[in-house]
Amino acid sequence: MSVTHTAETNPWLTTGERMVYDNPWIRVTEYQVIRPSGNPGIYGVVHFKNLAIGVVPMDADGQLWLVGQYRYPLKAYSWEIPEGGGPLDVDPLISAQRELLEETGIRADRWDLILTMHLSNSVSDEQAFVYLATGLSYHDSQPEETEQLQLRRVSLDAAYADVVEGRITDSISVAAILRLMLMKKENRLIYG
Repeated sequence: MSVTHTAETNPWLTTGERMVYDNPWIRVTEYQVIRPSGNPGIYGVVHFKNLAIGVVPMDADGQLWLVGQYRYPLKAYSWEIPEGGGPLDVDPLISAQRELLEETGIRADRWDLILTMHLSNSVSDEQAFVYLATGLSYHDSQPEETEQLQLRRVSLDAAYADVVEGRITDSISVAAILRLMLMKKENRLIYG
């Protein structure tokens, strides 16, 4: 059996583009393209004007904090790690610190980047940065006007069970919890 290897170059040719939609958070562009097969087509891309930011606040007992909120696009309630957006030209760590305080009232002494990921790379350029926040102190939260939040303190094992059983489905939260469980199994998870 032979395997064909292709170069890691762009096989797409863009022949035109038009902006379809634009608001303060996203821009949708339709591109006229020549596909890798050589045939003409279109490709829609959602450009995100912010980075996606996720934070797992973990206390000295190894418990983490989840945020519950109603997610308008899903028309469903969602439990997830604290997350939000950060401007493209701002250090993601600064945005993570702001998001954690806004949503939970928590500040952290230690910040470790545990994950970067592209959230839906077939249709968008959205990039996520996920931090583990430890050395926690508790203050007043400052949620945005679009947020009606609940907080829940859970063990990593309980959060992992929620992921496995499909009760936590938010992609950043799923990836972060799986990453933390792997770090725990490899004895690389530091609480405190």
